[in-house]
Amino acid sequence: MTEWGIERAVTELLDREATRRVGGRITTEWPGLDLATAYDVQDALVRRKVDAGESVVGVKLGLTSRAKQERMGIDSPLTAWLTDAMVLPAGEPVPLGELIHPRVEPEIVFVLGEQLRGPGVTAATALAAVRSVHAGFEVIDSRYRDFSFALPDVVADNASSARFVVGAKGLPPSAIDLGLEACLLGVDGKVVASATGAAVQGHPAEALALAANALGRRGVALEPGWIVLTGGLTDAVFVERGQEVTADFTSLGSLSVTGR
Repeated sequence: MTEWGIERAVTELLDREATRRVGGRITTEWPGLDLATAYDVQDALVRRKVDAGESVVGVKLGLTSRAKQERMGIDSPLTAWLTDAMVLPAGEPVPLGELIHPRVEPEIVFVLGEQLRGPGVTAATALAAVRSVHAGFEVIDSRYRDFSFALPDVVADNASSARFVVGAKGLPPSAIDLGLEACLLGVDGKVVASATGAAVQGHPAEALALAANALGRRGVALEPGWIVLTGGLTDAVFVERGQEVTADFTSLGSLSVTGR
């Protein structure tokens, strides 16, 4: 077996994803996997996906709630990549046979109209670059057993990315109070959680600015047309076969997904 390094970590994580196999924390066997190296693994993993024919269509944020950040010992959200292979069209079922142990969380989603390049991006300049705001779901699916990981593990695993849904209804950011936009999360008709946009860094535009600045320090700009998942408004819920998960937003409409 080769020594642990970026390429071995990428191969291991992609094999787990392809074969629907969970494993232990990579940091247990590779203590040198720190946060900076984990982002190198993440970038290399996505390059492999692009080389295989996928296209980058945006970015996502993870650990956007301050409580979760404190638990993980960080002071800003994680960033990860979205590709076209992760798109789940609205109304399509979650393909449980392709995933390991998927969970669903509701999100406020931005579609960019202009390029955003950090550092130095503020919430106001970030919001000015947004073309439209949508309701969304992210389907997360960790390649680690029981969703148990250290911070570098989850970053290397592209922040548990799997699928995402963007609602058809889009509003200009000026037409909605994003901090107060409320969401009710339901499972089989029963409300299980609620939140407002303030759950995401105090305001989703703050999360977008943080993403632009974090990626800017790595020499990456957010491009026009890219989709940005700003982070889970509530904790994620498991989705089972035949189970319906719904999200009802104040202004952005409603979404539902069913496990199949």
